[in-house]
Amino acid sequence: MNPLQETIVDQLNVKLFETRQELGQNAAEMAAVKIKELLQNQDVVNIIFAAAPSQNEFLDALSLQEGINWGRVNAFHMDEYIGLADDAPQRFGNFLKDRFFDKVPLKNVYYLNGNISDPAEECQRYSALLEAYPTDIVFMGIGENCHIAFNDPHVAFFDDPVLVKRIDLDLTSRLQQVHDGCFATLEQVPEYALTLTIPALVKAPSVFCMVPAAHKAEAIYHTLIDDIQELYPSTILRKHPNATLFIDQNSAQKWREAVSL
Repeated sequence: MNPLQETIVDQLNVKLFETRQELGQNAAEMAAVKIKELLQNQDVVNIIFAAAPSQNEFLDALSLQEGINWGRVNAFHMDEYIGLADDAPQRFGNFLKDRFFDKVPLKNVYYLNGNISDPAEECQRYSALLEAYPTDIVFMGIGENCHIAFNDPHVAFFDDPVLVKRIDLDLTSRLQQVHDGCFATLEQVPEYALTLTIPALVKAPSVFCMVPAAHKAEAIYHTLIDDIQELYPSTILRKHPNATLFIDQNSAQKWREAVSL
């Protein structure tokens, strides 16, 4: 299916689709092409996944793509809450296990552990894995406050010296988890998490960013209109040489109005 519109903002490719279903299907098809292309030239492909309802259609469609040798793909995820029960469905590792990791025969899945007694030790462990298995592709979304992974504006650094860190979540991020239906109340949402940093994400040669739904319209507007700055972390994608942003009519509305599209 063809997008309704394609454009480039700085270096960021932007593809607009009618619905989130079309968005997810198209992104999955493009991702499958990239994975198969890489597998022709290297033994293993390393991919970082985002865990959020915004990724549902994409993950479902990607799991159904044919011709991918998943046995040569290592999977990582980009953030995890601190302090949730191991079996809590809101844990990002559990979300991805249910939505994708258990659906395809991956070579390895490397989970972030948010319940380890020493978060600094876990950050070092996961950083070492990322160094040992350099990322080829990142599949991500954008938060309501323009965060990527859990790099909320107050902890987002484009030149962050580490790959993984412990952070405190800002109120907008915690409220988003309620808006997304992941938690019933704000009080249930953890205040702390582990996250891959912005450099850890954007160093990947390929980035696919899937952002549907009306409650992301403000974030898409800032991502594409405002100056590239840490106040809007997702603006860094406009400097990536091979990143694609997939949006639908709902998430694109404010941006389209601003540029009269």
